[in-house]
Amino acid sequence: MGLSFSLSLSRSPQRNMGWARGHGGEENMVLPSQVQNGNGSVDTGQARLRELGYKQELKRDLSVLSNFAFSFSIISVLTGITTLYNTGLTYGGPVVLVYGWLIAGAFTMFVGLSMAEICSSYPTSGGLYYWSAMLAGPDWAPFASWLTGWFNIVGQWAVTTSIDFSLAKLIQVIILLSTGGKNGGGYTASKYVVIAIHGGILLLHAFINSLPISWLSLFGQLAAAWNLVGVFVLMILIPTVATETASPKFVFTYFNTANGEGISSKVYIFVLGLLMSQYTLSGYDASAHMTEETKSADINGPKGIISAIGISILVGWGYLLGITFAVTDIPSLLNTDNDAGGYAIAEVFYLAFKRRYGSGAGGIICLGVVAVAIFFCGMSSITSNSRMAYAFSRDGAMPLSSLWHKVNKQDVPINAVWLSAFIAFCMALTSLGSSVAFQAMVSIATIGLYIAYALPIFFRITLARKSFTPGPFNLGRYGVLIGWIAVLWVATISVLFSLPVTYPITDQTLNYTPVAVGGLLLLTVSSWIISGRHWFKGPITNINN
Repeated sequence: MGLSFSLSLSRSPQRNMGWARGHGGEENMVLPSQVQNGNGSVDTGQARLRELGYKQELKRDLSVLSNFAFSFSIISVLTGITTLYNTGLTYGGPVVLVYGWLIAGAFTMFVGLSMAEICSSYPTSGGLYYWSAMLAGPDWAPFASWLTGWFNIVGQWAVTTSIDFSLAKLIQVIILLSTGGKNGGGYTASKYVVIAIHGGILLLHAFINSLPISWLSLFGQLAAAWNLVGVFVLMILIPTVATETASPKFVFTYFNTANGEGISSKVYIFVLGLLMSQYTLSGYDASAHMTEETKSADINGPKGIISAIGISILVGWGYLLGITFAVTDIPSLLNTDNDAGGYAIAEVFYLAFKRRYGSGAGGIICLGVVAVAIFFCGMSSITSNSRMAYAFSRDGAMPLSSLWHKVNKQDVPINAVWLSAFIAFCMALTSLGSSVAFQAMVSIATIGLYIAYALPIFFRITLARKSFTPGPFNLGRYGVLIGWIAVLWVATISVLFSLPVTYPITDQTLNYTPVAVGGLLLLTVSSWIISGRHWFKGPITNINN
């Protein structure tokens, strides 16, 4: 079969950086191998890391389940679907929610498969930027690595910002409903209270991520279990409790064109509604960033990526169906004058229990289940951020690099952990000045991150098409085809999600996504031309340090 796990690759180890000079002066890529020493078999991931020129500095203690748990917790269907359900209802409604999820899920799997194949060959914490360096060839390696790395790390910081800020907003809604709702004199927290809650959440996440990896592994598995069980409980409980439910015809065929945003084209509306699904299905590069702490990472890293995407698609679709069957009046749910202040899913939960039992307390508890899932999502996101910052600074790409790649006695990159939390807090401060500015910044979380996903895949199917040597997990003869589908999908959504979402277009309704992503591209390229190209040479080995 074209898609396979094969452990038959065996070549002599080369303890140097990813590119080595051959006897004839030609460039040769370091190849995946299975290494043994005098004491028996060495962990294949650790052996491969040594071949790539890196010391084992982080504690390799994670199982395939733990690796999967981190990506699954960051994807967190409870987080993405709950926080962007309003977008799906506004742009297309049930049809976009139900079918858009499957479309985005299918193409996301193509992206994940391509990333998994590359991860198997290069299982390092650097992940995407390291892959780009190895696949672009010696001439383009430094620039490819620089571009991919900065898109990846800024995208990750934006993801953490959006996750923890969305939790702060949900806590605001929970407080509002718990004190009587908007129509019952409930308390609405100010933007300053929300940013303070956001800061407190980040503080907790930084403390948790300062614990040894064995503790983080337990938290990660708990997070995965909570997300999985929470989805099943809510998808069954909410439509069961609701006194009024939608018909199957409504759930599977109703297309909402009454968006109030001046857009009538069904194709255009459907495209805009896809954002909810694509935003949710991101962050699975965490499995790659955790590979230096994962046993047999050349096998288990790819498994973590693919299983996290696959299971998220299945349980996410179930959650969408369950919630949408409890939707009977879209305009009412989106109305900012309802008890939840226009937070659609919160209103669905609250009304389901209030209409049946006379009290919305049960709905508030359900929102608490979602809040815990979002908390775990942000926790795992900080974990992934810090490992990326650790690896990127290890190769000298970040200011004050020597500070960020230090590890403490528990083998935790402690400075990188607190740096990631601090930057996520600073990025959220834009919400105090302008919601438009904040949304523009957070848009990097989807588009910027996916561009970072696509770059190494693009190099694998072009510059390294003939030279790429796969690891234990490989796509065989389908690798190039799947890679092209992945790259074209990322290119497509990058354009589609940059389209205006409201007409007429004003300074307050303009979609600033292309401005934010274009600004990041401009800063990255200009910093390379002005400074980076003079000193950054791509991934640096430390095996002899």
